[in-house]
Amino acid sequence: MLKIAMAQTEVIPGRPDLNYRKMISMIGRARAKGAQLVIFPALSIPGRLLGDTWEQQSFLKDCEYYGHLIVEASQGMCVIFGNLGVDWDKVGNDGRVRKYNAVYIAQNGSLYRGGNLPYPFQIMELGPWTNNVHYFYSPRDLAREMGIEYAELMRPIDIEIEGDKLRLACILKLEGWDRETTSELISLWGQETPVDLLVNIAASPYVRGENNRRRGYFSRLIAEIGIPLIFVNNVGIQNSGKTIYTFDGCSTVYNSSGAAVENCPAFIEELRTLEMEPGGDFPGQPLTDRNDGGIDSIYRSLRYGISKFLSAVGIERVVIGLSGGIDSAISACLYNQVLDPRQLLLVNMPSVYSSQTTRDLSARLAKNLGCLYTIMPIQKIFTDTVRQIGETPVRNPQDGSRFHLTVSSFVQESIQARDRSARILAGVAAAFGGGFTCNTNKSELTVGYGTLYGDLAGFLAALADLWKYQIYELALYLNENIYCREVIPQEIITLVPSAELSASQDVDQGKGDPLVYPYHDYLFRAFVEREGRTTPEEILTWYCTGCLEDKIGCRAGLVKELFSGAREFIADLERWWGLYRGMGVAKRIQAPPVLAVSKRAYGFEPGEVQNPVHFTAGYHRLKEKTIRHAE
Repeated sequence: MLKIAMAQTEVIPGRPDLNYRKMISMIGRARAKGAQLVIFPALSIPGRLLGDTWEQQSFLKDCEYYGHLIVEASQGMCVIFGNLGVDWDKVGNDGRVRKYNAVYIAQNGSLYRGGNLPYPFQIMELGPWTNNVHYFYSPRDLAREMGIEYAELMRPIDIEIEGDKLRLACILKLEGWDRETTSELISLWGQETPVDLLVNIAASPYVRGENNRRRGYFSRLIAEIGIPLIFVNNVGIQNSGKTIYTFDGCSTVYNSSGAAVENCPAFIEELRTLEMEPGGDFPGQPLTDRNDGGIDSIYRSLRYGISKFLSAVGIERVVIGLSGGIDSAISACLYNQVLDPRQLLLVNMPSVYSSQTTRDLSARLAKNLGCLYTIMPIQKIFTDTVRQIGETPVRNPQDGSRFHLTVSSFVQESIQARDRSARILAGVAAAFGGGFTCNTNKSELTVGYGTLYGDLAGFLAALADLWKYQIYELALYLNENIYCREVIPQEIITLVPSAELSASQDVDQGKGDPLVYPYHDYLFRAFVEREGRTTPEEILTWYCTGCLEDKIGCRAGLVKELFSGAREFIADLERWWGLYRGMGVAKRIQAPPVLAVSKRAYGFEPGEVQNPVHFTAGYHRLKEKTIRHAE
């Protein structure tokens, strides 16, 4: 039997030296287990998300150097790994030296040359969502340049292991398969000697539900072509500057029937060995389908990402502003899962608008978690700030006139938020020797419902890719499955969400945020995550045809409960679209890095610019027609 090792390694972006050492260690362990073939993830030497590091020629040479050392280490076995491929004599799409996302197959110190390529490596495509795309040269562009069909670059490779021949084919899509590539592969392999094994090495970040989709697609495809497949992915965290991605691994083996028969656990570095039968298949019972779209999967990604990010940036102590609300409660619990209670300081900062209810709930949560806790009221400094701004004259040097600024209620709300974050939390974090968190969620971030340099400040926005309904799901999951007791008081879960910045947000009177989360969560999700990026024109069309709730996924009948007529519905729609495409963009650009759990996490994707708010001509026509009809 052929013994194969899947090396699900943690890849550290921008550190080829550390990644090389890990790979050498894995090769040694695989050799000790009798493995004849070891498979590493894509880009396992440089990492995937590197930004302008890809422009540094010394870094490119460093990756080549460590790649050569891996090739030298392949004595007595075959090693498949991902690295940079450089053609120093040609120019890429970015006008710099040409770079490829390369797959290397090494054995006994030598490299196999794949297909009709002029290089000793095969070339992979990159998915469209990543900011790496423009740095790498596409194999399709190379095929056109060479005057050959794209499929010619994907020809299988024949290797020999201890006298036995193995024909393997590498899938050249970083995110897996697509229909176009699949049809080309099937057409090509139908003309060739049958392929024994498919290999897909990946550098694919965690996205809720993505492993379910991948497994379903692989299973259907393999059942059609009857060739077993090994999928190897990495773990760790990488970032695109403003977005932090976790990589969950979930490396999987599929037999020739399309059944997943072996896999590595999510978010854990592991070397897993398996045997391929002489007939060319993998034994074992089909694995139970694993749902990675649920709140448990999101929790694992958040906990893993927080832990790895704190380690990467060297933050050992964390300060969290604890308001008595659901968002800060979730933050406290997540950080409590990765830090010693003595390294986590929870700070309640009441003002005259803070209810006794939320003050008591903050204290109860801190006690339940066993973390450090303090109360630092802001009323005096808030009052002093308002008085200073309102009573200090502003002079006009042109004519000597003077006037006083008016501190509106809205401005007073912002002053409170900034006093809490920019003044107290920042100062406490410095004194405590750590950083302070941003507790905003995706619903708030979408429309900029938060104060710049206030509650939108902090070193990491760990919850900013979760809609409010997911925040509530996470609260229940933490109580029921992680703590197995009511750590987050039930009153926090049932309390009306409120910033408590004015008398109009009195939670004891049932007053709170202007967002109606059971509706606006789903409206905003349609703006941000729905395929095609829904605009007000589509929303109003669905409203007029009576299918809005079905299209966006909120509860049936909710729209009629919230809006008495078309005018009220349109006013609400335009308000939030204007904020989403207007001030919300400005705030998101300055917000902290977001920990991603979806393909549409703010930061890098979706790419945003600060352009004027726009409503389409079709929307204006539909709006006028809708209002006329309503009257």
